[in-house]
Amino acid sequence: MPFNIPNSRLKYIYLVILSIIWGTSFILIKKALGQDGDGNLTLQPLQLGALRTMVSGVILISIGWNSFAKTRRKDWPWLALSGLLGTFFPAFLFAYAQTEIDSAISAILNSTIPLITLILGAVLFGISFSKRQLLGVIIGLTGAVCLVLAGMENNPGQNYLFAGIILIACCCYASNVNIIKRYLQNIKPLAIATANFVFILPLALIVFFWADGDRLDFTSDAVLRSLGFIVILCIFGTVAAKIMFNKLVQMTSPVFASSVTYLMPVIGLTWGILDGEDFSIWQVLATGVIILAVILVTREKKKPASD
Repeated sequence: MPFNIPNSRLKYIYLVILSIIWGTSFILIKKALGQDGDGNLTLQPLQLGALRTMVSGVILISIGWNSFAKTRRKDWPWLALSGLLGTFFPAFLFAYAQTEIDSAISAILNSTIPLITLILGAVLFGISFSKRQLLGVIIGLTGAVCLVLAGMENNPGQNYLFAGIILIACCCYASNVNIIKRYLQNIKPLAIATANFVFILPLALIVFFWADGDRLDFTSDAVLRSLGFIVILCIFGTVAAKIMFNKLVQMTSPVFASSVTYLMPVIGLTWGILDGEDFSIWQVLATGVIILAVILVTREKKKPASD
């Protein structure tokens, strides 16, 4: 490991970097969708999700094929499921949601992932949790509801039912975290990321042509601008971040890895405000409630000092 940084410190470095990268992803999705003077989208959500998956897939497969080739066939079903839940479905769900709600709201709702990770870990994977963590889940879900209600009042022109799409995407991410920790612990992060795209790239190609992606005018300035944002999103928000996140899950626990969402709301909110999105004081308070809940859920018990 570069500079021989111990894992106890390296995990926090990964956490901060991932928070910044993924906190910026939501504004990049918004910019990639694009919009003309009449309010029409440059790219449709299906086209954006497919292009994001295709570009990321080409990059990852080109650099990680040898790593994928060493994986065992018995692990392929879990690698494929990880690709669907951790990348494929969320790419489309977030694109659809952000046609109706602000990027800042998406970033904040995304911070419920540790809460959902804990719930799914207990229900599906038999992972125990403490009373403090249960309290955190209740507080966090209450904060999410308050955030949506405040958003509906502050932005009546937006359809906040689409916030439910964000929560579905969060369930996908939370399931993927538990799958990586339980079934893919001994596979290298690059191999996991590459395998994900080996299995979902053909699906993305089908969706792209089904959504008339081949009819896009790739010579127009608007489409080229959207592609530029997609490339940035793919290189940093998908390829680099996915490899780092897989490593973080293996180094720590599913809930700790999900606490990457500590800083994401702050980063996403900052980008949203800079882009002119409206945000009320009630939404700020609801955001604080969600972050408090995430801290309660992910805070690890202090171990007694040994002599």
